[in-house]
Amino acid sequence: MVIDSHAHVMLPAEQQLEAMNAAKIDKTVLFTSTVHPETAENLEALKAELAKLYGLLKGNSNPRAERIAAIEQLKTAVAAAPDRLLGFGTIPVGLTETEISAWVEQYILGNGFYGIGELAIDQGQVFQLAPLFKVAAEMNGLPLWVHTFFPLEAADLRELLSLARQWSQVPLIMGHMGGVFWLETIEQARALPNVYLDLSAVFTTMAPAWAIRELPERVLFSSDAPYMDPATAKTLIEGLVPGSDLRELVMGGNIARLLNL
Repeated sequence: MVIDSHAHVMLPAEQQLEAMNAAKIDKTVLFTSTVHPETAENLEALKAELAKLYGLLKGNSNPRAERIAAIEQLKTAVAAAPDRLLGFGTIPVGLTETEISAWVEQYILGNGFYGIGELAIDQGQVFQLAPLFKVAAEMNGLPLWVHTFFPLEAADLRELLSLARQWSQVPLIMGHMGGVFWLETIEQARALPNVYLDLSAVFTTMAPAWAIRELPERVLFSSDAPYMDPATAKTLIEGLVPGSDLRELVMGGNIARLLNL
């Protein structure tokens, strides 16, 4: 079974399943989005959508109302195709432990979602994730999916991995496998069995190729759609995997085991 372990809600809704069918992807782990570059009809509209994205990644925008609306949008998408789509729900950064617990109960577990993410934080702000790790540990190791490309630096990733070491019962999925710091990320993740590497948004095929080689049971195929075409992403990663048994792990087996599918 091929499982896209990370894609965002796309508009219009039918575009999601059409892309999956074209790529021969059986299931997709779907994440919320308040940004929709796939709807842009010209360059100016695309720039406007991406400006919102960069604001989110830098932590300049953290609106609760928009996140709740995006969760409802995700809930609707999953309900329309429950045999094909699974959900990961968003959460504002900076909540207290009590607020985090209430949010997770209502918006993550209450909607039948499988984890929390995508979590995007700015440089020097990884410490804000500590209470979330604590709550996730208390909730039977709820998986956390953290964006680890721009704007994070190497020191931020080391701090994030330190949290994963402290809360070893919490699966940490490092989105985009550390970006330009992919080599150090692979090296450090080897000693942390609760750390998984997402293979999307890579800028060199050397990065996923070595991640697959070093951590075959902890790498996760994903497209990060709409930022990457699912069929193209699938072809890229399949081309890096030697052997059918390993391909089965990378392309769906690992995420299926992690989420108990």
